[in-house]
Amino acid sequence: MGVRRLGMVLAGVGVLVATGMPGPAQAAVAESVPCINQVVWPDSANAVHETDVLAAKPPRNWGTYQLAQFVPVRAMSTWYMANGRRGEQYSYGLLLQGAYLYRHSTLTPPGGRARVTATKLGGGWTSFKSIATSNYDHQTPHSFLYGLNTNGNLYRYAASGAGYRAYGSFGGFRSFKAMAMISQQATYDTLLMTTTAGALYTIHIPTTAKAKPVVKLIRKSGWSSFESLLIEHCGNYNGSVVVGIDHNTDSGYQYLFSQAKGTATRITPYGKIPGTFPGAVHASRTSGWLSGE
Repeated sequence: MGVRRLGMVLAGVGVLVATGMPGPAQAAVAESVPCINQVVWPDSANAVHETDVLAAKPPRNWGTYQLAQFVPVRAMSTWYMANGRRGEQYSYGLLLQGAYLYRHSTLTPPGGRARVTATKLGGGWTSFKSIATSNYDHQTPHSFLYGLNTNGNLYRYAASGAGYRAYGSFGGFRSFKAMAMISQQATYDTLLMTTTAGALYTIHIPTTAKAKPVVKLIRKSGWSSFESLLIEHCGNYNGSVVVGIDHNTDSGYQYLFSQAKGTATRITPYGKIPGTFPGAVHASRTSGWLSGE
């Protein structure tokens, strides 16, 4: 994720502030290891924890640590990461708090304490149950926010200045439950979504304003227990590692996906991840390279 886009995203941040402890040195992920899910979630005291899960069979949990003291949240999108010139590490994204949408950022200086800020972007989000974001920063940059509404619509918003503007909606999503970005390219975004009955789909959405999504079934069943999906790029052939979180049991399961191609998508179950994932909200912390379709 480029520093230029990071500066745009952080513009105006500064309403809610909290501090927290930095993660231990051994929790840092080596850049040479391509297939790792970095899972973050807030606990009942609003502290955000991170678990780094190496893609393996069975999955290898590298331990859980407190990343920062956070703010109350009922839904949040991917945490994107970037490094500053002085060695600071940034994480930033969007969250829902009650009826309001916020932009948040976490700044951790080398050897210092994490500082969290959040800025209110607007209201009217009471009926949204899940959000996801894209941040494509290459030939033709785009940044979209997707919101899954209880009325059965999937809404899209385009980044505009320090906020977002309406960019269309799509009907037919009443039965869908969990969603996460699996691919963001110059001309489209693709969401991975589950239904309450357990089916798994990709939703391919062109970036043009009036384009219609292309919905492809991947699996007819087997995904009903997951309330959260977390996705990271894996390997050199547009694959992904996907973690599904079952909120009823606080359990996480890891899967290796080939490039998504409908029912021809290869899915390798890696198994249950050691440890627990408590809480009702989970997100990925990632550098943002997603090309899973």
